[in-house]
Amino acid sequence: MKFMLTALKIFYVLDPNLQPILDPTDDDTDEVKVEQKKRNEDEVMCRGYILNTLSDRLYDRFMVEPSAKAIWNALEFKYHAEEEGTKKFLISKYFDYKFVDDKPMLAQVHELHVIVNQLKAEKIELPELFQVGVVIAKLPSS
Repeated sequence: MKFMLTALKIFYVLDPNLQPILDPTDDDTDEVKVEQKKRNEDEVMCRGYILNTLSDRLYDRFMVEPSAKAIWNALEFKYHAEEEGTKKFLISKYFDYKFVDDKPMLAQVHELHVIVNQLKAEKIELPELFQVGVVIAKLPSS
């Protein structure tokens, strides 16, 4: 989405440091009026493109938002929260993993290795010595 809006040269309307558009006055120069018109059109286009890419469920939820920036911020908040939930789930899965006697050891090592790779994919680095200690602690008493 960010790539498409950047390619269309309208992503700038989502910049949090962008100054709000002032209401037009009779004293505005033609240049200022053209700039205000372009900014309003870009805002409408950006909002439309964002809404157009959403699923029906999300479209219905965000259609009432008046500005592209409000939609963008709400979506960022929603998906960053989901990402954090995924990271917490993976960390919990890693810490809760236990080796058992009834499954082949190599299969269990592979399962743990998959979890570690998922953590690495989420950019959660675990020092090797820590991993060794965790594996030893997770071994069954037998």
